[in-house]
Formats: sequence, structure tokens, C-alpha cells
Amino acid sequence: MNNKFLNIAFTLLAGIFFYAATSAQVKKKEFNIVPLLNAYNVNWDTPGPTSMQSMPTGNGDIGLNVWVESNGDLCFFIGKTDAWGAAPATEKNNWIKDGGVLMKMGKVRVSVSPNPMAQQGCFFRQILKLHNSEILVTEGSGADALHLRVWVDANQPVIRVESKSVKPVSVKVALDNWRVGKGDTILPRQANRITWYHQNPDDAEAHLRGFVFGGIIKGKGLVSKGDTSLQTIKAVNYQLVSVYALTTKELALDKWLAKLNGEITRIDALPLEQTRLAHQQWWNKFWQRSWIFINGGDVAKATTQGYILQRYITACAGRGGYPIKFNGSIFVVDNPQYKINEKAQAIAIDADYREWGGQYWMQNTRAMYWPRLMAGDFDEMLPLFKMYLDILPGNKEAVKNYYHHDGAYFQETSPFWGGLPYMGAEVKENWTGHYFTPILELSMMMLDYYEYTGDKKFAREMLLPIATAGVEFFDKHFGRDAQGKLLLDPDNSIEMFWKAHDPAPDIAGLHAVLSRLVALPPDLADEKLRENWKRFYGELPELPIGDKDGKKVLLPYTGPQNIKGHNLENPELYAVYPFRLYGLGKPGLQLANNTFDERHFKDMGCWVQDPIQAAMLGLADVAKTYVTFNFTRKDPLLKFPAFWATGHDYAPDEDNGGNGENGLQEMLMQVDGKKILLLPAWPKEWGNTEFKLNAPYNTTVQGRVVDGKLTDLIVTPASRKADVIDISKQ
Repeated sequence: MNNKFLNIAFTLLAGIFFYAATSAQVKKKEFNIVPLLNAYNVNWDTPGPTSMQSMPTGNGDIGLNVWVESNGDLCFFIGKTDAWGAAPATEKNNWIKDGGVLMKMGKVRVSVSPNPMAQQGCFFRQILKLHNSEILVTEGSGADALHLRVWVDANQPVIRVESKSVKPVSVKVALDNWRVGKGDTILPRQANRITWYHQNPDDAEAHLRGFVFGGIIKGKGLVSKGDTSLQTIKAVNYQLVSVYALTTKELALDKWLAKLNGEITRIDALPLEQTRLAHQQWWNKFWQRSWIFINGGDVAKATTQGYILQRYITACAGRGGYPIKFNGSIFVVDNPQYKINEKAQAIAIDADYREWGGQYWMQNTRAMYWPRLMAGDFDEMLPLFKMYLDILPGNKEAVKNYYHHDGAYFQETSPFWGGLPYMGAEVKENWTGHYFTPILELSMMMLDYYEYTGDKKFAREMLLPIATAGVEFFDKHFGRDAQGKLLLDPDNSIEMFWKAHDPAPDIAGLHAVLSRLVALPPDLADEKLRENWKRFYGELPELPIGDKDGKKVLLPYTGPQNIKGHNLENPELYAVYPFRLYGLGKPGLQLANNTFDERHFKDMGCWVQDPIQAAMLGLADVAKTYVTFNFTRKDPLLKFPAFWATGHDYAPDEDNGGNGENGLQEMLMQVDGKKILLLPAWPKEWGNTEFKLNAPYNTTVQGRVVDGKLTDLIVTPASRKADVIDISKQ
């Protein structure tokens, strides 16, 4: 038998060993998504050799960058959504120093002896299996084949690495720690385990003190070979390595260790195969929530791949203690030739670094979260809402102290603990100082979450505290003009125009949010509160409108358009997205289209909102151009196809993928109250598509596009089918 057939045979055996349970997981009544997903598994036939050639996987809180070095060693970085470290005291950039550093927890190396990769021309395969969320590595073939599987348990805080080989091999696992002496400590003389932790210094920013994060590595049959490595007692055919991770706040080191050991005892009491099955079931249910598969050539395939992989990356980091960081999430990597700009000298940076630091920027963070609604990934939105809810009391207190009135807002740029600077009218203008929009956009998103899920507990405990505080801030912070209308001055028109007069984003946001708050049911908002909202709604100014090249267009702010611009944004289009005052089936569509046509900035990728706005306006060709650009904008230095280029942010740029997701969804389906529009901006050349998306009122919409026409439509519950409008028939 030649090597080709041996490679095929042993790859099939590996698939049987690792994936035999897959088909059994899928219930007959479910859409068989497995073969469609398998077409988008990521397959590599050459090893790393560095973290820049890594694959991501994770469980929503713990994320790994997994790669294989040229010598066959399996390596992975461990990221965690709450591994907040303190920046060096010498850091000059305040947004980095003040926001903390979302660090890697560590790096793990697994090696075997004898190593199949020592043989010249050795067979190699690394596969990300999306349906089960696991990475399979095959090194060598025939009797020399080694199979490795890496997965992060979807339901438990544990990383699993399994090895299986025909011939017995010695397995070694080591902690490669680059921060010893810089906040990291490796506990000495641990019995057949590796234990390490990071503790922020006492002089760190107050909100970062008390963080301890780290882990324990162990496995049956592994014995200590020093403080940072373990090895099998004898050569084995199968070995399980487990890495247990924990972050605590305000717990002493001994309490952190006791809590981690308690978690290990609990997890180890669960049968491995039981946890594997539960892990696979979680991911199967995740993929059953929604899907988009486009057929129609290479561009369609690349767009589908980008959409699927971005959704996967978000799921790997979206259920943790803190929201996803737009500038790399928990998947940043080393870069030995990093340049801050084209003229700068290259330097080596490690995987703890990210441009734009640890603060959350609302304009950037939103990109990953709006698409979660149609995807049905509601659980991934809760960390975002929780962080801002936790920030609210301190921000309300600051507003009271500074301005002597109630209400609150969120800064555009904020660390996870919040806080506000004093920004009275006399304070000099800057990028984000007099920028009050984020609380309105968050309220809009939370209103959508409530509309999609019907979760009244969420509405009472999260939505209403934030939305009412935001509305109250605008009501009491700003005066009224001679006609009794709200006078927003000084108020930034996002980062673009500073200290503007009646900026369009805030006017649009107030119109959108207040109209929806007034419509809430009586058991959520009493009559007194509703009457107050109605009174304030009646005091809102209209959006500014002007003329450009003989066309009526929306303006970024009211009055003479002579304020210097500072960014590359089109704030006048916030009335389309995110606040949805204009769009298909709504009044003023021509005005909105004129505004989009005459927009000054037409950049592509990253945080640019044009793909979403184009789709909402029914501009199929423009939306397709932008969306496909986003989903093919891989970083040239990174191997994984959905590690997007830096753009204005930092690689892998989560804005780029998130806005691509949102734009593609809006091309396929749009919702307005109970109305569901299908194929509102769908290009004719993408005429063969399978889809399922979520809509408000606990609704799912599933169907196919065949030769540009909608078919096989399934709306659940069936009563909602009456609310569907098929644009392809018009």
C-alpha cells in the first residue's frame, strides 16, 4: 500500500476515533447542518510554525490559539475574557494604562517522543471541526501516526488535549511562561501538576487590584519533571492532558487556589465521555440556532466562510465575564516584526499586546453584538449588557456630583469599570468628551433584545434601568430653545464633529428609543413614566435636513455646516443605522438614499457601517460589494481565514467580521416591529441559498432561495407567517 492510501486510511481512522458520535447527536427532526458546515471546516497540510499560523477555538470564556511547530510540538495560547492585568507604569497611552490589559493566561506545549515529524516528508493535517468545536491534528501515517485532539469544554472551565497513537509514545506537557518575574508565579514542588498564577501589583489601578488568574495542568499518568513540565511514566497509546483555568477578584491567593482545586474535583468527577457528549450537544444546538449558506461561485463561498467563521470566533469568546474586545478579542498573537506604522522600526511584541488597549469603545464594540439578534445568539449579548449595568451606578453618581441632576450616560471610551470625566460646556472640545450617544445605542439594542426574546425579567432588571437613566440625562442635562424644543448644545456629533449644535445621532437616538419606550406594556412602564416619556418625546427637535447638489439630504448637525471634521464617519446616517428611522417600507426612503449617495466617506472594512446601511436601504449591489470585502479581508500575516486585517483597529479585527455579519443578515432579512421583510437587498447572482434567521417575538424564519426566488419557507410560530413580506415577488 503506498503512502497516499496510508494517509487516507489513517485520516479516516482519526475521523472515526474523534467524530463517531457526531451523527448520533443530530436529531432527525433537525435540519441536517453537518454536511454544510463540514464544507467550511478549516484544513491545513503544513504546520505553523508560529502563533501567527494558529487556529482559534474556545468555550465562550476560555479561548485558544492552537498551532503546531515545525518539530511537531503542539502549542497553544490560553486567553480568558476576565484575565485583566495592569499595564506597565511606564505606559504612555492613557487608554491602555487606564483600561487594563486583557492578558493571555499562558502558553502550553505538548510534545511526543518518538516524534513522527522528525521524518522527512511526514504527513501533516490540522483541521478545525466546526460542528463539534475541536481541532484535530494528525502527524505521520500508518503505524507511526499520531492523532491529537484539542477542545475547550463548552460547559466546564477546562481545556482537553487528547493524544492517540498506534505505537506507544512518551508524552510531555510544559508551561512556556514568558512573564515569570513580571507578575506571574509558578508554584514550586507541585505533586504531578503544574500550577501558575498572575497577580496584579498593589500599585495597579484600584479596579485592577485583587485580580488573580492562572491554572493547573495535570493528567492521569503524568508525573512532574520540574515545576513547569509533566511527562508520562511510560510510553502510552492514549493520553489525556487537562488544563483548568480560573480568575478571581478580591480573593487571597490561598482562596484562589482552594477554589480552583474545588473546581478540579467537581470536573474530574464527571465522566469524560459524558462531558464530551454534552459539549457536542451544546455546539449542535448552537449551529441549529441559525445559518446562512450561499451557493454562487467563489465570492459566495468566501462570504459564507467568513460569516460562519466570524460567528464561530464570537461564540468562542462571547459568554465570559466581560464583553468581546474589538481589537483582537482573546485571540491576539505574537508578532516578531510588529510596526506601529509603515515608517516605524519593527519590534517584537508578545501576545499580551494590542493597539487601542483595554478600554471598550462603544462604536467598535457594537459591531460584534448587533448580529447576535438575528443569529439567535442571545446568551452572548448578556456580558455586554451586564458590564454597562455594573457601570451605571457610578456614572449616575458622577452625573449628580458634576451637574446636580439625575440620569447617566456612558463614555464612548471606557474601561470595564466605567467612570466619567467632568465635561461641562466650558471644557475644551475633544474626540469623546461631549459625546453622549452610547447609552442611546445600547438602549436601542436592549429594546431589540427584549423584543426578540420577550424576557420581562431582563426588561425590568437591565433594560429599564439603563434606558430610563439615559433618557433622564438628556432631558435634564440640556436646555430648551425658544420654541420649547430640546437644545443639544454643546454635544459632539459622534467623533466627527465636536461641540456641534443638535447633532443628528443623538436626535435620531432619542426619537427611536423614546418611541419604543412609550410602547412598552403597562406591567413594565407605569402611566406616570409613560406620560413623562411622551412629554419629552414631544420636545425633541427634528433631524437636520439640507440640500446637496440639488438633493434633500440629512445633515450631521443643525446649523451652518462649518465645523471641522476629525474622523472618517458619516454621522447623518445614524438615522438609518443604528437607529432605523429610515429604511425600506418607511417614510423618507428617498431622503435616506440621497444621503447615502452623497456621503463623504466611502471607506470599506473595519468599523465602517456602510454595508449595513446599504442593505437597510435596499441597495443590493452596494451591500454585496461591502460585505464581500469584509469577508475576504484576511490579515496577510495571519493564516486563519477569519483573522481579519487590522484596519483602524488591531488584528484579528472583530469589527470587520461583525459588520460583515450584520450587513449579510440585513441583505437577507429585515424586521420592523412585527413586519418581516425577506430578500430586501439580496443579489440575483446569489440565487441558491439556505438560511435560518431569528426575528422578534421568539420567531425563526427558515427557507431557501432558488434562482432568486424564496421557497420552502418555514416560519415558527406559524402564526407569524402572516407578517412576512417576500420582496422577491415585488
